[in-house]
Amino acid sequence: MISAQVPEDRPATEEEARAVQDALRGHVVRDEMGPPPGTGHVTGVDVAYDDERDLVAAAAVVLDAATLETVAESTAVGRVSFPYIPGLLAFRELPTVRAALEALPCPPGLVVCDGYGLAHPRRFGLASHLGVLTGLPTLGVAKNPFTFTHPDPAPARASTAPLLADDGEEVGVALRTRTGVKPVYVSVGHRITLDNAIAHTLALTPRYRLPETTRRADALCRKALREAAA
Repeated sequence: MISAQVPEDRPATEEEARAVQDALRGHVVRDEMGPPPGTGHVTGVDVAYDDERDLVAAAAVVLDAATLETVAESTAVGRVSFPYIPGLLAFRELPTVRAALEALPCPPGLVVCDGYGLAHPRRFGLASHLGVLTGLPTLGVAKNPFTFTHPDPAPARASTAPLLADDGEEVGVALRTRTGVKPVYVSVGHRITLDNAIAHTLALTPRYRLPETTRRADALCRKALREAAA
C-alpha cells in the first residue's frame, strides 16, 4: 500500500472544478475502437471511504482478459481532498486512483471504472476524466443510472436499452449481464466505442451482475481501508 498525495493544483471550489471539467472534456477520444475483448490486460479500479477519519482508499486489480485470472494488484490511501458534490466525485477519487494505477508492476491495459464516463450530467464522469489524464482506454460500468432514464431491457443476458438524457441524447446503455437481474449502466470513458465497452462488460461478467474487475477492486480497496484505519 502506498500513500497518495493531494495534488497542489487541485480545484478549491465547485466553480473551479467545473471549469476543469469544461477544459478537459474536449480531449476525450471517441473515435477509437479500443482493445478487443479477451486480449491483453483489463484493470478494475474502485475506492472506499472512511469519512470519520477523512480517509479514502483506492485499489487497482489487473486481470488477464482471456482467463480473468488476477495478474497484479495495488492499493493507495490518502486524505479526502474535495467535498462530496454530485457530478464532481472524480475530484475526490482521482488522486488515490491514479496513485494505485501508477504503483502497478505492469501496464493496466483497458481500465474499467465503477462509475460513469459519458453518462454524466456534464458528459465527463470519472472514466472519462481518468482516461484523459492517463491516456488509457477507459469505460464506466455503474450500478445505478444517476440522472438518466431508460426503457427496460429484455430479460435475457446481453439485452440492452439506451440510457437517455433529458434532451434524448443516448449517453450509454442499460445492459443485462444476468438473465432476469437488474441491469448495469455502461458508458464510454476514453478511447473506446460503446459497442466494444458492452462487449468487454459481458466478457467480464461470466457469473455475476458486476464485472470481475469491479468485484475484485471493491474487495481490495475495502481491505486496504480497514488496514489503514487500524
